[in-house]
Amino acid sequence: MLKRVDHIEIVVQNREAMAEFFQTLGFEVIRRTEHHGGAVELKLPGPDQVIFELHALEAEENPGINHIAFLVEDSHATVAALRATGIEFDKEPFYFPATGRTLTNFRDPQGFRVQFTEYVESS
Repeated sequence: MLKRVDHIEIVVQNREAMAEFFQTLGFEVIRRTEHHGGAVELKLPGPDQVIFELHALEAEENPGINHIAFLVEDSHATVAALRATGIEFDKEPFYFPATGRTLTNFRDPQGFRVQFTEYVESS
């Protein structure tokens, strides 16, 4: 089911200043996307590092961790198995072309967003 933490999305007041800060700590930029008004994904060098996704503060959000995403092998099977235990999902997993991932979101018992990601091979 869950393989590892894939990424942690952090809402920041100044995306570029935070990206520069993380680069100073040794992180490398691996991708920039246009979602959330522009996001920067960074990770430490080496295999299987957790990605930090930074995006600028938007009206409905608070600064800080927006969600933690867990890598799964098969998002549809994972969602089906967890629905059988009573976990509710708003919608089916969907492919997000900007990142090459299939995503699905749900809320933990305290209302925080959790995400499952599955990387899709490009053809």
